[in-house]
Amino acid sequence: MRGEYSTRQRALILEFMKESGSHHTVSDIVEGLKSQGVNIGIATVYRALDRLTATGEVKKFVIDEKSGACYQYASTSECNRHFHLKCIRCGKLIHLSCEFLSEMEKHILQDHGFVVSAGKTVIYGVCNACSLDEKVKDDSQKCCLHECEI
Repeated sequence: MRGEYSTRQRALILEFMKESGSHHTVSDIVEGLKSQGVNIGIATVYRALDRLTATGEVKKFVIDEKSGACYQYASTSECNRHFHLKCIRCGKLIHLSCEFLSEMEKHILQDHGFVVSAGKTVIYGVCNACSLDEKVKDDSQKCCLHECEI
């Protein structure tokens, strides 16, 4: 009976991840499922995510020691093809498709013989919202030389 319960819980978590299409912390998942009327414990979510990560159905992003990991449904994820930005103030994780970084990736391969794993590459800094909140935004934080899609 316990095995069925765990499988049902994993299925609920996986469905939540599929429908959302974005990154979530364990707390986000617990709260999201509770808002749908599903009572689920944090330990259950951690165990389910460990199994879903092991099977490759969910991707795990460990950003730093201070923040909890982020998880994303893997089948629709294009995270292997682009870089990520991580705000050191609010913890926001942003997908970044940028031709300049793609060129840098090619340069590193051609000139240094090193293959960059873009999906695992995270650039740390301060997001626009946090910059505006603290009124520290300046022109050096704008990406005006290249057409970048955030």
